Amino acid sequence: MKVLRPLIVCAGLIVIWQAVVLVFGLPRFILPPPLLVAQTLVERADTIAEHAMLTLMEIVIGLVCGTLLGASSALVMATFRPARTWLLPVLVASQAIPVFALAPVLVLWFGYGLAPKIAMATLIIYFPVTAALYDGLRRAETGWLDLARTMGASPSATMRHVRLPAALPAFASGLRVAAAVAPIGAIVGEWVGSSGGLGYYMLLMNARVQTAAMFAALIVLAMLAVTLWFALDALLRRLLPWQPDSDPSRLS
Repeated sequence: MKVLRPLIVCAGLIVIWQAVVLVFGLPRFILPPPLLVAQTLVERADTIAEHAMLTLMEIVIGLVCGTLLGASSALVMATFRPARTWLLPVLVASQAIPVFALAPVLVLWFGYGLAPKIAMATLIIYFPVTAALYDGLRRAETGWLDLARTMGASPSATMRHVRLPAALPAFASGLRVAAAVAPIGAIVGEWVGSSGGLGYYMLLMNARVQTAAMFAALIVLAMLAVTLWFALDALLRRLLPWQPDSDPSRLS
């Protein structure tokens, strides 16, 4: 049943898509029918796969870099109060600047290669990872901390054995959010300046009014994002087996 549900949802969306095309009589350059998009995807599978691999590389590297940078910032803020005093306002204020507005600057600084796309994905991922882990570290169970102090644990030992393990579920939630938004950074970076990737390919096909090819690339991008999210979710469930699943549907 778990496998059938997403298939049923996808089939329903395709039926709605086809119905919109038929009812409103939309031309193919506005909204191509699903069959035409599928045919284009098969015909251009090699080209789209090449661009998809480049985008996937940007997403994965950006996810790793953003996670490492965000986790390091959260640990520094949770460990050192002066660092928290200086870094936390900067972290919050940085969210007032639209990250997309930085894309042209990153392209200017790093050129048209992988670097600006990875930097863009890293910036988008950085805040949710930092905020989630820092919040988890702050909300460690008071009783556990009191017990650690009573037993003479040092601050570093308390961080390693009490606060950090207690914060892992919150950190996992931040990683799930990061996996969902990571493709946005890579695609925006490709839109601003690139010679490859799904974002570049979609812009190219849009300029040539090849809407079916553009939709084919968009579907592949969606599949990459969903696959990445579910893969990361499965990995986190395996790494955190003690975290209970409170989904009511699983309890019934």
